[in-house]
Amino acid sequence: MKKLFTGLVVVIVLAMFAVAINALNGQKNQKQDATLRFGEANSDAPGRDSGKRAPVVVELFTSEGCSSCPSADAVLAKLEREQPVAGAEIIPLALHVDYWNYLGWSDPFSSKDFSVRQSEYANAYGKDGVYTPQMIVDGVKEFPGGNSRLALDTIAKAALAPKGNVQITRAGSQPAEGVRLGVHIENLPKPLDGDESFVLLVVTESNLSTNVARGENAGRKLSHVGVVRRLTTLGGLAGARDGKFDAETVVPVEKGWRRENLRAVVFAQERGSRRVLAAGTLKLF
Repeated sequence: MKKLFTGLVVVIVLAMFAVAINALNGQKNQKQDATLRFGEANSDAPGRDSGKRAPVVVELFTSEGCSSCPSADAVLAKLEREQPVAGAEIIPLALHVDYWNYLGWSDPFSSKDFSVRQSEYANAYGKDGVYTPQMIVDGVKEFPGGNSRLALDTIAKAALAPKGNVQITRAGSQPAEGVRLGVHIENLPKPLDGDESFVLLVVTESNLSTNVARGENAGRKLSHVGVVRRLTTLGGLAGARDGKFDAETVVPVEKGWRRENLRAVVFAQERGSRRVLAAGTLKLF
């Protein structure tokens, strides 16, 4: 009887050991899957090797005064650097809001205009307030900016949506104070009934950094990509014929902006739904 009892104990111990090994292997595989998910998102999606990518605008409302924002800034930087979603050309826009500035650190890239834009999104979504970090993909899907998995899934879905074609060109003669650009948009999707659409021109600068001296991120060096330096409206699409839009504009370049890091982004957006109908980008220099 004693031998039988001892044998049963050995069997139980071995079974428990096998379960533990399987659990550890499962955790290891989950970690590997999570790592691969950022670098290999949608690996079997159509067009992965075709070289043709659909532009997807990713806006991040952030602030150097917000302690949870640096992790979201890092997600945006990785999205820009690795372009990990098959079939998607990720266009990052980092909009630094100003409502954190009174808490000890004034973000040098912040603007009241960006806080207003975030509030417009909140109104469109029926939200009571705003928060940081907030990521918005193609104007229609919002979520906490540090959620890289949700960012990848949302970008992959956005890349499948129909969009118009945007062409941005440098005009023949250039002014000394900036860059003259021509913008042509065609094949715009049909807007929602009763909704208005408009075209935005954004100037972004990457490879920026700040040594934060005060506030929630005091003592940290923060790095940024796709920082929105200027956001203007080129016009509305109410008069666009056959889904086309044309404009010419001069983009002023301010002193202190590093020209090699500047990029122009043009996108058409519905005012009510906030849906992005077309997008394109061009290095300014």
